Amino acid sequence: MPSLDLQGVRLHYEDSGPAPGAGQGSQTLLFAHGLLWDGRLWEPQIEAFRDRYRCITFDFRGQGRTEVTDDGYDMDTLAEDAAALIEALDIGPCHFVGLSMGGFVGMRVAARRPELVRSLCLLETSSEPEPRKNVPRYRLLNFIARWFGLGLVAGRVMKILFGRTFLHDPTRADERRELRRRLVGNHRIGISRAVDGVIERQGIEGELGKIQAPTLILVGDEDVATIPAKSQRIHEGIAGSQLVIIPQAGHTSNLEQPEAVNAALEEFLTGVSAS
Repeated sequence: MPSLDLQGVRLHYEDSGPAPGAGQGSQTLLFAHGLLWDGRLWEPQIEAFRDRYRCITFDFRGQGRTEVTDDGYDMDTLAEDAAALIEALDIGPCHFVGLSMGGFVGMRVAARRPELVRSLCLLETSSEPEPRKNVPRYRLLNFIARWFGLGLVAGRVMKILFGRTFLHDPTRADERRELRRRLVGNHRIGISRAVDGVIERQGIEGELGKIQAPTLILVGDEDVATIPAKSQRIHEGIAGSQLVIIPQAGHTSNLEQPEAVNAALEEFLTGVSAS
């Protein structure tokens, strides 16, 4: 399993697609997953783009196959982890694609280390702190998951992570079962610390103006975790950014509507390459 010691953490990553130096294929997409997931979140995108781009996924601290550390789960440290990975793999400037928590990190890297980011794609994310009204509910779910198991809260969490169309589609029952299995399989302590990092995050609205990389913002019209209005505010804060609403998708649009997400990403990357 490929991994690197960076910033005091053994960080797991997966590398696929054309090797460096293979013309257009040497362009790199770096995918950053959302809370409660790991690099496997991006399977539909890897499948779609690996023939033309080098595709790299990685797991954040305490999630997937990355080490569970005692600290370092705040968004600033996670952004430093991501920047260190880009430098260690010598893939900058890369196309950074981040969903939810991955977007929190992507905005920080793009604003603070612009030389590492060729373009930025943000899915289902926010530049703001966690709304205060959400914090007590998320803390309760986190407490139950840590001490009594993720299985007890998986049903409620699925309703946050996915839109109503996906959740009620009878033809996708097998997908829902597999995704629920992945949620329940998370490391209790690692996930608890990761959730705390998301809940306690600081906003980055004041830094959006520093982002100069071409930026695409995608949001599902059924997202209840980071509602479309939050994406609109990011769009207004990043000059020249593009905003695309994905129909019939919730907080995990890349899995719920992979064809629509891939098409939007394809058009965006083509435009970036032509510029």
